[in-house]
Amino acid sequence: MSSLPSVTEVQVDSFVFPPAVKPPGSIKTFFLAGAGARGLEIEGKFVKFTAIGVYLEDNVVQSLAAKWKGKSTEELTNSVDFFKDIVTGPFEKFTKVTMILPLTGQQYSEKVVENCVAYWKAVGKYTDAEAEATEKFLQVFREETFPPGASILFTQSPAGSLTISFSQDGSIPERGEATIENKQLSEAVLESIIGKHGVSPAAKQSLAARLSDLLKQYE
Repeated sequence: MSSLPSVTEVQVDSFVFPPAVKPPGSIKTFFLAGAGARGLEIEGKFVKFTAIGVYLEDNVVQSLAAKWKGKSTEELTNSVDFFKDIVTGPFEKFTKVTMILPLTGQQYSEKVVENCVAYWKAVGKYTDAEAEATEKFLQVFREETFPPGASILFTQSPAGSLTISFSQDGSIPERGEATIENKQLSEAVLESIIGKHGVSPAAKQSLAARLSDLLKQYE
């Protein structure tokens, strides 16, 4: 059994992502693979909306090593396939989205679903199963509100389940609020953050830099 890689915490705005967490819906502890803000340029100023941390199971380094060992941070940052291998890889993933500005559950979930459906339609993978899964996703968020400092937590299993949890104070709950069994949705949530059109280039850059370093150390 491989041990957890030794990594540092990352601070995004005023929020600190610790080096390791045990996510809801998993019996394992994951390491912090990268973190960054999501924001938009508004009237010439970059406005940050959320801070996003991506945690991965320890065997991700072994899984990625054959193909990506020795690649520079820049090479990994610019590779669509690298991030696709993280999104679809045979290991668990955990994503923590912490609010910098307040957001309602409806605002958040509708935007995620809009991005997911657009992606599925573009690649010809939108079926009744995905429509049903996104409806469940919207339902989970419908009554939620997220003030600054509150977090949305996603635990993604390679088998295809997506466990959704909420935290108002930065802590990690032991159990999830809901689990949706749909592989496409589970992967699309992370794809929307670090994929080809991912909403957080900063998180992608952080992932590429940290994993490039870890892959160099892999024997």
